[in-house]
Amino acid sequence: MRQNAGVTPPIADSAILNDTLLREIASTGGVKRYPAHTVLINEGDVADTLFIILSGRVKVYAGNESGKEVSLNQHGPGEYVGELPLDGGVRSASVITLEPTTCALVTGANLREFIATHPDFALHLIRNLILRLRTLTDSVKSLALDDVYGRVVGLLQKLAVAEGAHRAVPQRLTQQEIADRVGASREMVSRIFKELSLGGYLSVQGGRIVLLKNPPAAW
Repeated sequence: MRQNAGVTPPIADSAILNDTLLREIASTGGVKRYPAHTVLINEGDVADTLFIILSGRVKVYAGNESGKEVSLNQHGPGEYVGELPLDGGVRSASVITLEPTTCALVTGANLREFIATHPDFALHLIRNLILRLRTLTDSVKSLALDDVYGRVVGLLQKLAVAEGAHRAVPQRLTQQEIADRVGASREMVSRIFKELSLGGYLSVQGGRIVLLKNPPAAW
């Protein structure tokens, strides 16, 4: 049985390292390639390795002994995961690859040295932690205050970008992935998609979701 968090907002530009910083910090660690569905980080582990994503996509999630799972966020190239144990604590969440992914692995010692000598990265790290805190706050608020329809539409609106005369979600998302990210069943998401499609609000083209016009605030 899986229980998932609320709407996950899209990744903001400030979460992505610029090319110069990315190359510099990546050069302090080794590069590894992982197949899809490989667990990079296990919740509860004691480790301080930073994973810088060079290509691919990962999901951050948390779970319990009964198998319930909470999907927290997704990250892509230019982003990093695993920075929280800088405080000497344990991993607070797990990370799994969603597709073949290449990462630079930076040890905690190298990371702390890099932070000390690169104040621009230290500032980026602070801003990124603030962004992730806001993301989690928005997710909790959406889960508590919005119904499933509102969470689905909110997710699509936040992920969609301008593309010609319409807006489209750049990545291919299955209805199960959407359900995982809004805390609902796939069947419920499927019903909402059917109604929105019949109403002319969205279509799925080549596996990508296209918003043809703004969906109503409530159904």
